[in-house]
Amino acid sequence: MDEFQSAIPTNEGDLHVVAAAHHIVKALSTTKNLSDDLRKILVDLDSHLSMITLNVDRKEGREFFDVEERLKQAERKILSWESDRNMIWDSGPTETSRYLEAVDEIQTLIDGLRGLSVKENRKLKELLHRAASILQMAMSRLEEELIHMLVQHKQQFEPKHMSFRSRTRDVVYDESFISVEDEPAEETSGRNCSSDESDVCIVDLVHAHVIPDIKSIAKVMFISDYGKEFCEAFIGVRKEALEQYFDILEIGKLSIEDVLKMEWTSMSSEINKWTWSMKIIFRGYLASEKRLCDQVLGDFGSVNSFCFLEISKATIHCLLNFGEAIAMGPHQPEKLLRLLDMYETLADLLLDIDTLFSEEASSFVRIEFYGLLERLGDSAIAAFKAFGVAVSSNVSLSPFPGGGVHPLNKYVMNYIMMFPEYCNTLNLLLKDQLADVAHPLTRPDNEQNMSLSTCSMAYHLRLIASSLESNLHKKSKLYKDEALQHVFLMNNIHYMVQKVKGSELRLFFGDEWIRKHNAKFQQLATDYQRATWSSVVFWLKDDNPGSSSMTKSTFKERCKGFNVAFEEVYKSQTSWCIPDPQLREDLRISTSLKVVHAYRTFLGRNLTHTDDKCVKHTVEDVEKLLLDLFEGSPRSLRNSRRW
Repeated sequence: MDEFQSAIPTNEGDLHVVAAAHHIVKALSTTKNLSDDLRKILVDLDSHLSMITLNVDRKEGREFFDVEERLKQAERKILSWESDRNMIWDSGPTETSRYLEAVDEIQTLIDGLRGLSVKENRKLKELLHRAASILQMAMSRLEEELIHMLVQHKQQFEPKHMSFRSRTRDVVYDESFISVEDEPAEETSGRNCSSDESDVCIVDLVHAHVIPDIKSIAKVMFISDYGKEFCEAFIGVRKEALEQYFDILEIGKLSIEDVLKMEWTSMSSEINKWTWSMKIIFRGYLASEKRLCDQVLGDFGSVNSFCFLEISKATIHCLLNFGEAIAMGPHQPEKLLRLLDMYETLADLLLDIDTLFSEEASSFVRIEFYGLLERLGDSAIAAFKAFGVAVSSNVSLSPFPGGGVHPLNKYVMNYIMMFPEYCNTLNLLLKDQLADVAHPLTRPDNEQNMSLSTCSMAYHLRLIASSLESNLHKKSKLYKDEALQHVFLMNNIHYMVQKVKGSELRLFFGDEWIRKHNAKFQQLATDYQRATWSSVVFWLKDDNPGSSSMTKSTFKERCKGFNVAFEEVYKSQTSWCIPDPQLREDLRISTSLKVVHAYRTFLGRNLTHTDDKCVKHTVEDVEKLLLDLFEGSPRSLRNSRRW
C-alpha cells in the first residue's frame, strides 16, 4: 500500500477520480456475498482512499491559509491609506512603491483564484470576493490620486509667442453710408498678426515630473480592468481645464440662435475673438493636449485618441456652432471682411486639424470643418456680391453739401483698400464669378504677362469702382449749378485716384486706370473753370483790340458787370468744399492765372479810368479774394480777408 501514499492527486481531475473510486469501494463493501479476502481488500482500499483524501484536504488547507495571509497583508496596506487623507504620491517614492506592490499582490491573487473552480468552494469564493472588494477600494484611491495629481500640477496655458489680433478695423455699412474716418494707408494695410502665428506652440499642460507617476497609475488601473474609470477621471479633469481656458479667452458659449440675434457690433467682436481663439486652441492648446494624451496613454492603443476626442469635443462643437451661425446668417456687405478672416483662419488650420484628428473615429471633426470652410466661402461670395449691389444701388435724395467727397465714396474706397490683404483668398473665391457679370470691363491689353492687375480680384475691384463712379455721376445731377456738378465729380474722382495711388490698390487697378482717371478729374477742373469763370471774364474782354482804351461809360458798365459776377461767384463758392489741400491750391492757382491775368490786362488798358469809383477791387484784392474759395464756409465781401 506504500506506493499509494505518494500518489497524492495534484489537480482537480485527479480528485474527482479518487472520489469516484471511494464511492465504488463503499458500494462494493455493502455486498453480502463477499469472501473474507475480498472484503479485507476493500477495507484496506477504503482506508487508503480516505488517507489520500485527508492528505489533499490538508494541502488545500495550507495553500488556502497562505493565500489568505497574503491577502490580509495587502489589505492592511490598502486600508491604512483609507484612514489617511494625505496623498500617497506626496508621501515619497517608498510609500508609493509599497502601495503599488500591494495592489499588484491583490491582482496576482485574484488572477490565481480565478484560475481555480471556486463555484462549489465556498471559502475560495468568499476569498475571491474579498480580494475584488479590496482591489476596487484601491482603484478608487488611485482615481483620487490621479485627479489630485492632474489638478495640483496643472500648468496655465500661456504661450509666449502666440499673439493673434484682428488685422482690420470695423467698417459699418448702413443705408446712408456713414463714412469711416480716413486713416493712413499703412495703418490699415498691414496684417497686425505675429509672424509666428503659423507655428505650433506646444507647452506642458501638466508638470513634466509627474507624467511618470500618472503613467504608473494608468498602467495599474488598465491591468486591473479599471481602464474605463481611469479614462473617465482623466477626461473629466482635462475637459474642465480646457473649458476654463476657453472662458479665459472670453468666448461665449453661444447657440446658433444667440448668434443670429446679435447686433453687428457685438457679432463683429465675437468673430474677432473666434478667429483669434481658433489659432490658439488648435495650434497651441489642443496640440499640447494631444501630446499629454500621447505621453500618458500612448501605450494603450485607441484609448489615447478616444480620450483626446472626448476632452476636446465640447469646445470644438462650440467653435463649429459659431462658425455655422455666421455662415448661415444674412450676407450683409459689412460682414465680408470678417467672413474672409474666418475663411482664411480655418483654411490655414485644416492641416493642423487633420493631424490632431487623423483617426477614423474622429473623422467627423475633419468633415465638419471642411464643410464649414466651404460654407464660409459661399457666404463671403454672397457678401461680396451684396457689397457690389449696395454700391450701385445707393440712392441720395438731396445733394451732398458743398460738393465735397461723398460718404459713399469714402466708405467704398476705404473698404476696398483692405481687399489686397485677402488677394489670394478673393482670387480663389471669385475665379468662377466672372461669368456672372452682366457688363464686363475691359481687361488690360498685356494678357501675356499675367499680374495682379489681371487677376479675378482686380477685375471685380475695377467693376466696383466703375459702379461707384456711375453712382457718383447720378448724384452730381442733384446739383442745380453746373459748375458745382463739376467740382463734386472732380473731388470724388480725385479722391478715388489718391486712394488707389496711395495703397496696394494701385497694383490691381494698374497705371492705365490711374492715368485715365487723372485725366478725368483734370478735365473736370477745366470744365469747372469754363462753367464758372467764362461768364465773369466775359466782362473783361476787349471788343476793340486795336484801340487804346474803351469809353468811360463802357468801362463802368464792364466794371459793374464784373463786380456783380465776381461777387456772386465769391458768395456761393466760398461755401463749396475741396477737401484735398493740394487740389484746392492747384485749382486756385489755375483760376487766378485766368481771372487775375484778365483783370490786370483789363485795368492796364484803361488806366485813365482806374481812379473811378466803379473799380471796387484792385488786382491784389482779387488775388486775395480767390484764396477764400472752396473752404466750405460761406463768406460775403464784408467778412472777406479784404474787409
